[in-house]
Amino acid sequence: MERKLNKQTKLHIKTGDTVKVIAGDDKGKTGKVLSVNTEKKRAYVEGINMITKHVKPTAAKPQGGIEKKEAALHISNLMLVDPKTGEATRTGRKAGENGKLVRYSKKTGEVING
Repeated sequence: MERKLNKQTKLHIKTGDTVKVIAGDDKGKTGKVLSVNTEKKRAYVEGINMITKHVKPTAAKPQGGIEKKEAALHISNLMLVDPKTGEATRTGRKAGENGKLVRYSKKTGEVING
């Protein structure tokens, strides 16, 4: 069913969440989400999926050289880590105390702030 008012897609992770990688080369690692691209459904996670980028010398960086930086991961390969238990959990949405949707852990039932 298409959303009528708010066209932005709802994802199970947000910027600042701690996530665990469940598929790929970095499977099993955890990290903090730096940013999320909702259109492409991809996220940048701190220290995960590192790539090397060759940088030409410029006025800002006269040295140039090789930089290591994070590449985007698809959000289906990430699972939210419950802040209370420290384990990966599925998430759901339910109405909070003021009628707004809040995320909750399906493992413990606790509301996830953020």
